[in-house]
Amino acid sequence: MEIYFNKVDHYSKVYNQISKRYNSISLLRLLSIFFCLFMLFYYIKTNEIFYAVIAFLSFAGFLFLMRIHSKLSFKRELTKAILEINEDEIAYLKREKLPFENGIEFNDFHHPYAYDLDIFGEHSLFQNLNRTATFIGKKTLANKLLNLFSNETILENQHAVNELKTKIDWRQDFESLAIVSADSKNSYESLIHWISFKNNSLSKVLLSLSVILPTVFFGFITSYFITSKAILLSYATYIFIFNLMVLGRSLKRIQSEIAKADNIDKTIKQYSLLVEKIETEKFESKKLIELQKQLISKNAAASSHLKQLSELFSRMDTINNFVTAIVFNGSFLFNLHVLRALLKWKENYAHELENWINIIGEFEALNSLANLSYNNSDFVFPEINSEYKIGFENLSHPLLNPETRVGNNTHFYPQSFMILTGSNMSGKSTFLRSLGINMVLGGIGSVVCASKANIHPLPVLVSMRLSDSLADSESYFFAEIKRLKQIMDALEERPAFVLLDEILRGTNSDDKRNGTIEVVKKVIAKKAIGAIATHDIEVCLTTNEYPDILTNQCFEVEIENNELHFDYKLRSGICKNKSATFLMQKMGVI
Repeated sequence: MEIYFNKVDHYSKVYNQISKRYNSISLLRLLSIFFCLFMLFYYIKTNEIFYAVIAFLSFAGFLFLMRIHSKLSFKRELTKAILEINEDEIAYLKREKLPFENGIEFNDFHHPYAYDLDIFGEHSLFQNLNRTATFIGKKTLANKLLNLFSNETILENQHAVNELKTKIDWRQDFESLAIVSADSKNSYESLIHWISFKNNSLSKVLLSLSVILPTVFFGFITSYFITSKAILLSYATYIFIFNLMVLGRSLKRIQSEIAKADNIDKTIKQYSLLVEKIETEKFESKKLIELQKQLISKNAAASSHLKQLSELFSRMDTINNFVTAIVFNGSFLFNLHVLRALLKWKENYAHELENWINIIGEFEALNSLANLSYNNSDFVFPEINSEYKIGFENLSHPLLNPETRVGNNTHFYPQSFMILTGSNMSGKSTFLRSLGINMVLGGIGSVVCASKANIHPLPVLVSMRLSDSLADSESYFFAEIKRLKQIMDALEERPAFVLLDEILRGTNSDDKRNGTIEVVKKVIAKKAIGAIATHDIEVCLTTNEYPDILTNQCFEVEIENNELHFDYKLRSGICKNKSATFLMQKMGVI
């Protein structure tokens, strides 16, 4: 946490210095324009050229100060963003607040584990991980958390995350650029819409007119200044009007090209800066180098292509300014030439644009995982195997307070499935979620909350926390049956890591017990690895039938000084102690 405090101290000073310069330039800019107007007044009053020259120089100074002011404004925004990034990290590590987007829009109640393991929503895994600021970054991180990658990709991600972990300055610079971009889902979708919008190129007649008419117009204008013949000015006027008529014929085409593209030039400009940040960094891991190589197209950097596109959209936006549109298009069909260049750009690079944006998202997602690793030096990258072996040492839930969380050693070999017992509040559900969350993290190339881990990445299938679906008019019990059916169907395709917590709660005890036993038998018959939590001791007896596959583990509760004591330590065997009767007696319920 010390580095974040040092950065806050450093960037606070930098921000104050930039703000002072920014305010000074603002004042000088205001004075220069007033001085320019003052000199113009004296020029009109005295007709002395000296005042006109001073006015011209003052205006030139104003334009120069405008450029400096614009650069300082952007630099100040970036500095403020980095300052807030470090302040947020301090507040997060102090557990004072969780200032990151929670990704609730990506939640999927039908996903095998998204809802059960709290992947999205308030205080979710996504919210704790998320250090993205663009829509594609959030989308990429969400997709990672919902999918399992191949062993090769997992290892590549591990190396990339491990490298980015050390590049804290680069990561924060990249994040600050993303924050300043003020990107949104609408901005992203507008750009994707523009890519997907296919249209024909301009006709040869229109292209010819776009060259011939402006040439003739400026020919008449030039001839008029040389000869001073008024008739030439009349001809130029006719050409000016004809140019506007030609533009009018193309107006719908221009408007269709820039439909839903409000401020898209600014979005693309920020994308170009993010891409340039990737292009100019030196990477060593295979994945990052491969991503970087994809940013070269036709012997030029993707950032330069994106800057060109941003400039074209910015120029095209002049069509919405009545005066500028009349002058520029009447003179030389400005927007028609921009449209031609825009269509040419789309023809050359549209098929690569989405990939360039996806690379931005990939870096943001990897940066988020790198930040998790950086903030938790005790987390480890799991070893990856293909032998269906899964084991953790000092396993815990990554979102629990590190000062109070309790780790447990657990492994799923030689026995591959665990029957877990324990009284309420003893830690069963938290342990199952710890297993699930860490299998998800391990399956995308992230560090896990353990001191040592060795996993065979598998799909994670969970039935832990369902809710009545009023929209689908189904009860909790029916929703649970549907989830179990979903799990069984998935196991038909390939083995998976299965976590079940007190299933079949919507039926009577005998039915629940018998159903649970049959579910366990079917799950292990399909080569599933995982655990089931239950209060039914008879379910635990199933281990006698399958001693090579099933194992009993438990969490115990102790009564010390007439108080319940939970140590949250995993033990071998079946739970013996019970807490419900004790609590009800103590509280006067019975």
